[in-house]
Amino acid sequence: MNIKTSAIISLFILFICSGCAGNKPTEQSESPATLAERPPMGWNSWICFGTSVTENEVKANADFMAENLKEYGWEYIVIDAGWYAPGMETLEEYESRTPNQLIDAFGRLIIDTEKYPSAKNGKGLKPIADYLHSKGLKLGIHIMRGIPIQAVEANTPIKGTSYRARDIVNTDSQCKWYFGFYGIDMSKPGAQEYYDSLFELYESWGVDYVKADDLLSPIYAHDEIEAIARAARKVKRPIVLSLSPGPAPVENIKHLQSVAQLWRISEDFWDNWDSLKAQFALCRRWQKYIQKGHWPDADMLPVGPMAQRAMRGAPRMSNFTPDEQYTMLSLWAMFRSPLMIGCNLPEIDPFTLSLITNKEVLAINQQSKGNKELFEKEGIIAWYAQSEDESAHYIAVFNTTDNPIESYTLPLQEINYIGDGHVTDLWKGEAIEINNNAVSFPIPAHGVKLIKLTK
Repeated sequence: MNIKTSAIISLFILFICSGCAGNKPTEQSESPATLAERPPMGWNSWICFGTSVTENEVKANADFMAENLKEYGWEYIVIDAGWYAPGMETLEEYESRTPNQLIDAFGRLIIDTEKYPSAKNGKGLKPIADYLHSKGLKLGIHIMRGIPIQAVEANTPIKGTSYRARDIVNTDSQCKWYFGFYGIDMSKPGAQEYYDSLFELYESWGVDYVKADDLLSPIYAHDEIEAIARAARKVKRPIVLSLSPGPAPVENIKHLQSVAQLWRISEDFWDNWDSLKAQFALCRRWQKYIQKGHWPDADMLPVGPMAQRAMRGAPRMSNFTPDEQYTMLSLWAMFRSPLMIGCNLPEIDPFTLSLITNKEVLAINQQSKGNKELFEKEGIIAWYAQSEDESAHYIAVFNTTDNPIESYTLPLQEINYIGDGHVTDLWKGEAIEINNNAVSFPIPAHGVKLIKLTK
């Protein structure tokens, strides 16, 4: 081979390699773990409004959060299912075999301008995102796995490719409870590009958080989880990824930690005692996987005024008793679950407001370590955590039985603590004495005693 031929070949190889590098999508330089260093805290529209939440209601809840909750760490406003479905309000409409959905020329869901007037003229959710960002808050949206049935019927093109919806669809794959989508065959050319186009759209809107549904249960959609996570990483805007619904398979923990910032550990959680009691076993199963930037998610907080629309029945308050609500918030704090309020914030009652603005309890959720269950003995369950600076110990003793306990004694040897100290009931703000290296206190049925111990 002469020098001239060798130079031509070298230039050709350099051209090919540079072309490959140029075609490779840019991924976030930020590590996915840094997107949610602490469990996300926010509000979600689903429990209270179902698929019917409007722009004015989203803004009203955002206004309340900015004025009353932001200082405590609450920052996400998440619009759940239905932002793309005109007229969808009732459960019957949601469960229709052919739900009404709006799509753009590339088969992507777009905003219902009846519910969100500011989305007119192709503006999408950007006006709402700008509104939230101006208040120091962040926007989240709910999406479904797959491609809308309307896109398949119209065989819409996939943006930036020569492929169309029918080239990537898997019509044998469909959600078990919402029928507006078909799954995507990720082995097909154009499949990844479709998901990429979704997140390109969400980035243009200013979305900060995506709750992606129909991915974990009843089928673990490994390939589509990978595709969604890859698409989220390609955009420059940091977008937190939440996977639903549960229960997520714990044996897939390494994969979950590699793709998402949070994932559901249970089915949809509602305000009844049996569901809350069942969360203890799930938290026990997932406790060793609590990790910075990757959070097992015990689901939303059904507290306060809720169920305002036909989607979930007549207006009512949470079915949980006050003691059960203390139990729920204490478990979510000790487990470091993400916190998503489900009520209509402008109508919040003083008790619920006191629950979600308790700085000491929220500090456990946001700034503790070593979180674990200590024991479970005949319906008495204890959890332990330590402050990040190791100056404080936190202990929650739950009474999951149906009978109140007049006096429960907890030896401090349970946490290898010996000596004097200050003990405070974090819900009541009252001091508790240490006697014989133990503390004693009553615990109501379905209730909790949450204490802080410092030297």
